[in-house]
Amino acid sequence: MSFEWTILLVDDEQDIRDVISLTLQDAGYKVIDAPDGETGLKLCETERPQIVITDIRMPGISGLELLEIIKQKFPEIEVVVITAFGEIEFAIRALQLDASDFVTKPINDKALHIALNRAAQRYTSRKQVKDYTQLLEKEKAATTQELLATISFKTNLIESSMDGILGCDETDLVVIFNKSMEQMVGFSKGEVVNKMTLGQFFQPGEAARLKSELEGEKYGGKHRLSFFETTLLGCSGRMIPVQVSAIMLFEQNRSEMSIKKDFNKKNGVVCFFRDLREIRKLEREKDDQAQILHQDKMMALGKLAASMVHEINNPLTGILNYSRLMMRILSRGALTQEHQQKFERYLELVESETNRCSEIVSSLLTFSRKSPPSFGEVRSDELLHRCIILSQHKLELNNIKLVSRISPDIPPINGDFNQLQQSLINLIFNAVDAMPDGGTLELYAGYDLRDKTVTISVRDTGIGISKENISRIFEPFFTTKSKEYGVGLGLSTVYGIIERHNGKVCVESRVGEGSVFRLIFNCI
Repeated sequence: MSFEWTILLVDDEQDIRDVISLTLQDAGYKVIDAPDGETGLKLCETERPQIVITDIRMPGISGLELLEIIKQKFPEIEVVVITAFGEIEFAIRALQLDASDFVTKPINDKALHIALNRAAQRYTSRKQVKDYTQLLEKEKAATTQELLATISFKTNLIESSMDGILGCDETDLVVIFNKSMEQMVGFSKGEVVNKMTLGQFFQPGEAARLKSELEGEKYGGKHRLSFFETTLLGCSGRMIPVQVSAIMLFEQNRSEMSIKKDFNKKNGVVCFFRDLREIRKLEREKDDQAQILHQDKMMALGKLAASMVHEINNPLTGILNYSRLMMRILSRGALTQEHQQKFERYLELVESETNRCSEIVSSLLTFSRKSPPSFGEVRSDELLHRCIILSQHKLELNNIKLVSRISPDIPPINGDFNQLQQSLINLIFNAVDAMPDGGTLELYAGYDLRDKTVTISVRDTGIGISKENISRIFEPFFTTKSKEYGVGLGLSTVYGIIERHNGKVCVESRVGEGSVFRLIFNCI
């Protein structure tokens, strides 16, 4: 490093700050940290770091809000955001707010360093542009020709920019076309400069719309354009979604007549293009992940189906037998006092068994329903009760004893009931798979008055997880199971859901002794 890079790390979890700080310090970075967004903003003011790494989900000022404020107050600072797997919508929003990159939890050192290198490149490139612009303003270049003559097309200033830069003269003829533009649209500089016009990079009428918006004040002020989204035409007619910022250039006419009339002559446009294909890809991934989440649920539903048939069949058989018995008694004539008492007992049993079937079917329908996230009050006892209803018979079939310990008066948490239920069902199924010869499954829910947190845990007496695998179990597609047991998305789905609920997932395991997964939430 040519100079010491200062990185500000903002995360409300002390252990995460400690681990990342050590990793970055070993790589030669100077690291300062903050437990929340408000403290982070103060450190941006006093320490002026070049790069900020911030978690998305924090109490108080969220990571996205922090990003937006930093870009308003300290636009030179590059920001890398930390998201959970399954939170692609937040990553997309962060990139739209001009974050340089994002990394997902659990954080991989290699991915983190790649994101920091990208941020450092953006910081250096933008600083060069800013320094050069200030130099031009200082020299007061009189005409656009002087400006173009002053800027060497072969300098690193333009060529190393990560944004595509295209400049054209008053006739719309392209006179600036950097490497990023070459890579973006697939045309070489030799094919474009002084040969193609601005309009050739757009669909019919789109260049005129861009210029019309440039004349207005909707996207950044008159003769300026900021964060305008459009589509470029690349080589072979490729459609490239882009975000463009542009500025109209003027030549101040210094003739005596012009000075008297006091007007400036339009003399070209400079456009800065940001390729949105990666963002569009992430948007598709967001839709894909929603589909994966639903597919994961359907896989769980498939595993439940066989046991649910037996679970419902048993009470239905009882209802049918009692109904037939009462019909047979009625066919014999008027009811005696003894028969009336028996009928009351039979009807009570029919009612309880019918309620049992209804509860099972209702729980199954609620679990299987594909619905958008809906956050509200969730009670831990009800959540565990529903999970027990769905999984109890499967546990019995696998010779697994169920123990539930639910503390009284647990305050509610804020969450999506359906997603939290999916997380717990996944953990229960993992526990079942870890006990092929049977065992004990313990479900626990409790409240820590000191920390004001609710803990829900799933403990098994199964085969356990080895040390080399325990750090990877939340990675998407990582699995130690055979193919018929799934593709390794269960625990990464759990991790993403709990992160989305501002919660934590903790795991302890010993090979041959079993595992315990704890889900920790802030109560309302």
